[in-house]
Amino acid sequence: MSKPKLVDSRTGSSKTSRQPEPQPIPPLEAAPVRFFLPLNIAFYLLLSSHAIAALYAPIQDCDETYNYWEPLHYLTHGYGRQTWEYSPDFGIRSWAYILIHAIPAKIIGLFSHSKTTEFYGLRLVLAAVCASTETRLYSAISRILNPRIAIVYLMIVAFSPGFFYASAALLPSSFAMYTSALGLSCFVDRRAGLKTASGIMWFAIGGLLGWPFAAALILPFVAEDFVIAAVGGNYVFDVLARYLNGAARSLVVLALQVGVDSLFFGKLFVVPWQIVAYNVFGGKDRGPDIFGTEPWHYYVRNLLLNFNVWFILAVISAPLFILQSLILNQASTAQSRLRTLTLLAPFYLWLAIFSVQPHKEERFIYPAYPFLALNAAIAFHSLLVWIGSSDSIIFGKIPTRLKFAGTLPVVFLAINIGLLRIAGTLTAYRAPLEIYSALNTPGLNVTRENICLGKDWYRFPSSHFLPDDSRAKFIKSEFDGLLPGEYPEWNFTSSYFPGTWIIPDGMNDLNQEDPGKHVDIEQCTYLVDSQFEHTRATEHEPLHFKNGFGSQDNLGAGYSSAPSKIPSPLGTALFVAAKDGGMKRRYVAKKGI
Repeated sequence: MSKPKLVDSRTGSSKTSRQPEPQPIPPLEAAPVRFFLPLNIAFYLLLSSHAIAALYAPIQDCDETYNYWEPLHYLTHGYGRQTWEYSPDFGIRSWAYILIHAIPAKIIGLFSHSKTTEFYGLRLVLAAVCASTETRLYSAISRILNPRIAIVYLMIVAFSPGFFYASAALLPSSFAMYTSALGLSCFVDRRAGLKTASGIMWFAIGGLLGWPFAAALILPFVAEDFVIAAVGGNYVFDVLARYLNGAARSLVVLALQVGVDSLFFGKLFVVPWQIVAYNVFGGKDRGPDIFGTEPWHYYVRNLLLNFNVWFILAVISAPLFILQSLILNQASTAQSRLRTLTLLAPFYLWLAIFSVQPHKEERFIYPAYPFLALNAAIAFHSLLVWIGSSDSIIFGKIPTRLKFAGTLPVVFLAINIGLLRIAGTLTAYRAPLEIYSALNTPGLNVTRENICLGKDWYRFPSSHFLPDDSRAKFIKSEFDGLLPGEYPEWNFTSSYFPGTWIIPDGMNDLNQEDPGKHVDIEQCTYLVDSQFEHTRATEHEPLHFKNGFGSQDNLGAGYSSAPSKIPSPLGTALFVAAKDGGMKRRYVAKKGI
């Protein structure tokens, strides 16, 4: 039986003879099947994992709420909170991205009168899209590289907290993660270059409609193509033709996006350029750094938390491959070694670029998640090959099945740590998604009421959780930055979406506070806030539940189970059972009369 090979299937074309297929990564032994897990089973496994995230995962970042869920709510329901990024004075968020999500959300809304159902329904759609893209990459890895690499990749994607959080998030970086998986699958399975144009298109879609910086992930593949084309001159025109094809497809996507965004903003806007210009050329006192900075090792700590063992394997994948090539002296061509290093390079490139940026967010690393999973899977496979490749190594005399059994504890450890992290998140941080259900209590009749948010404004999950006709308002807290404003409301009998092209008052790109974003607490009918045993009153954050709110109606309390007596590094990282729950409370209360 011939051994499966990690091949460079890009070389050659219909006009030239194909070179022998290189084998950069030797298999442990001949794989008995094309897929260790059938594609339909792999898809259902991924869909199940992501569906749980869609239904139960908390929103990780207030940027997801105010920059994406609220504009979507505005398109589908006519009102919502508006950030400065959507002001026509700045325009660094794409309405085209919102529109492609508003369409399925509106369709879901036709079958349900609940905005909350619309919220979770769209999340389930995103989960299904994510699972589809990952299944396609799983298929390419299994067919072209090795089924064992593919099955490890599948375990990482299905059980890692990182993918759990990113899979169903309404974020451009999650969207770019989907397109990165599709683009990577094309470059893994090029079939004599026939899929190169498609790969370029997918990375372009992720960079244009999603996040412009995600397009950097294609650079190692571009470099590889032109290095090979320069060395073997027969392929220059083929490479140029494929890239022109991909560029033409990308320009069509850009033209459609510019048309949609310009229509919404009321003037010509190229949003991807606006995003790059603001983040790279913003100037003094502008740019992302004014929203906070982190040390260079932020992503190392974050990825260890969200991928544990798999992140370590991803980091050592390239050194491991180089050592394997030198020490084991495997028969492979320079081109095949270049092919493998090219597959491993994008993750390192992304980690290096964003580690040196002062402003860091967990979501910034999402587009590189498929590459992290592939690197880790290749490293894991390479370790097995290395252990059993030579009779001079004691491990080489161990039967293959026993060697696989010996790796199972590592796999189970990685999966269990990941599941504990997920369980800890679900039990400790779900209160914001649950607390607003108190406002939908039968018979409460919450209509045209002000639901006020204080210091917990950043935990607001979106207007989808508020009763119809009620509005989210902000009261003054110790936060002294710029809060979101409100879109001018519209309905189907008035002009469509005036808030997308009318320039709002009080917006700036300096994160300077605007007092006009606050309302007096006397205008609030309900208040959503948190209060703990250790909470101390301040000038702008009094203990509201002792000062008029909740004196007659304490409508509900959302609970988180982060035990107060568990040391913070472990207690906040993983789910830890404890007799003393130390339950923290967040309340929604009606103003006392």
